[in-house]
Amino acid sequence: MENIRQDIRDGTLKRVYLLFGTEDYLIRQYKNMLYSAAAGQDSMNCMKADGKDISLGAVTDFALTMPFFAKYRTVLLSDTGLFSAASEGWSELIESLPDTAVVIFAEQKVDKRNKLYKTVQKVGYACELNTPDERTLKKWIGGILKKEGLGISESVCEEFLLRTGQDMENIKNQLEKLISYCRGSAGVTYDDVNAVCSVVPQSQVFKMIEAAAEGRTQEALAYYYDLLALREPSMRILYLIGRHINQLLITRRMISEGQGQSSVASELGIMPFAAGKLMRQARSYTQDELLGLLKMCVANEEAVKTGNMDEKIAVETALIKCSDR
Repeated sequence: MENIRQDIRDGTLKRVYLLFGTEDYLIRQYKNMLYSAAAGQDSMNCMKADGKDISLGAVTDFALTMPFFAKYRTVLLSDTGLFSAASEGWSELIESLPDTAVVIFAEQKVDKRNKLYKTVQKVGYACELNTPDERTLKKWIGGILKKEGLGISESVCEEFLLRTGQDMENIKNQLEKLISYCRGSAGVTYDDVNAVCSVVPQSQVFKMIEAAAEGRTQEALAYYYDLLALREPSMRILYLIGRHINQLLITRRMISEGQGQSSVASELGIMPFAAGKLMRQARSYTQDELLGLLKMCVANEEAVKTGNMDEKIAVETALIKCSDR
């Protein structure tokens, strides 16, 4: 990422860039940055195309033509699929690009064995943009708030991330709400986060199971009814409960094997602080109890599908079983 920023600062853009990875927010941000740096306000020397029906001939004709009263001919290609399949002719085009052309690819899927990928690496720059780790996300959040004159403690930041999840687009949207709500304050508090930040269903299920594990059945059910009020389908909630219990089962096994927080985070693809909370939950159950709860979720889902159980009752039963062991 820093390489792209440096290219933009220096005004020396490479002939081709490939942006790909799991974090759509970052891909969109850097795509827009590169496009603005290459094209500016110019539209005459710019070409945009989406999808898999992009014409190699049209792109070739456009990219190899000298720009008209501009520094670059800029081509922005999104979701072409060229990096996950055979793409005859495209490598030759990229290798033959003049210094007056900048081609930007923004892709969802990339096979690093692909010939075109290797050509981009040789001629330009391929940048993989994945969801940042916990430390980087916290730093990013703190930086945005600091610009607005707001501080945030690490524990409040973790509560915020637990509610929002790791999706950077959602985090940015929730931060904008927090900034408006807290403007004039010294910093962001737990109460502020709880007052204005929407909760993703996975986070609500986390709190739901946490309450159930501690025997607070009514609180667990209250979290469930909150999700229903947000129009979250009962069967989706039951699926998330089952998924969470499966995570607890994996975590319980890893604990018994002597593995720590970082290993759990890596195995489950979650942030370390969330892994720590998951480990505390997992210790509330035995491995056999978790296996039984997982089987119960599967049985309840089957009962709903066969018409033998109401879906709302299926979730309530699961939560009660998680509380009353």
